[in-house]
Amino acid sequence: MQLGIHFINFALPGGPTSLAATLADTANAAEAAGCTTFTVMDHWFQMEGYGGARDPMLEGYTALGFLAGQTRRMTLGVLVSGVTYRHPGLLAKIVTTLDVLSGGRALLGLGAAWYRREHEGLGVSFPPVRERFERLEEALQICLQMWGEDDGPYEGRHYRLAETICVPPPIQRPRPRILIGGGGERRTLRLVARYADACNLQPRSPDFVRHKLDVLAEHCRAERRDPATIQKTILWEGDPTGDPDGFLAEMETYARLGIDLVQVMPLGPSPVAFVKELGAKVIPHLSGISTS
Repeated sequence: MQLGIHFINFALPGGPTSLAATLADTANAAEAAGCTTFTVMDHWFQMEGYGGARDPMLEGYTALGFLAGQTRRMTLGVLVSGVTYRHPGLLAKIVTTLDVLSGGRALLGLGAAWYRREHEGLGVSFPPVRERFERLEEALQICLQMWGEDDGPYEGRHYRLAETICVPPPIQRPRPRILIGGGGERRTLRLVARYADACNLQPRSPDFVRHKLDVLAEHCRAERRDPATIQKTILWEGDPTGDPDGFLAEMETYARLGIDLVQVMPLGPSPVAFVKELGAKVIPHLSGISTS
């Protein structure tokens, strides 16, 4: 089983002038410890559950571009970008740029968006949920077209592109991997089955995750796709370093369900120390856990 770092807390000692060094040091510590993935949130305002809109928040893809020059091996991505945040053609170009400059390590994380306050605060349109899901599917189609052989027009209900040129192309072949976040059974998991290389679920309980994966498998059957071709990941909200044995026991349960990557969040004032402790107490044992 793999471990990734999801960096969401920018309210750190030293203020804005220390953020670049702390972010770089955390990513380097994660890579040295054996983490395979490093993600950031894609929000403009910090979420209410983690401090609120007046807490510091960095723009996701700018932060990842910085980290592309600081790291060498880890996959870099956002977990996840709301479809409303950027025009899909621009998003495909941004992720392509990250892929080229990182040497083929970009991950496109995408979802339907939910944080109304940041949209209204910065004057960005926040359509009804049905339209957001329609836009999400069109955005996925546009990214796939821009990363494919067809550079002609795209005509959708919400987006119209005259030319889907993307030069230079991504380094990854055939393209950067796509992760869709969320566990909505009717729309989100159907889009995972149709378009994505990975999903990210909330691990409320093993039974909860098992049910979501069963629903995903049903959608895969409808799409004539092997569910095994989709990476299953979870975002863990606890502190694995407080009870490493308990955490590892839980991860064995999730691994038996097919989960092969767990993302954890350094929420305290010293993310570097947190990651180093993960490297000492958790990662060597986690890597020995096999998925079913």
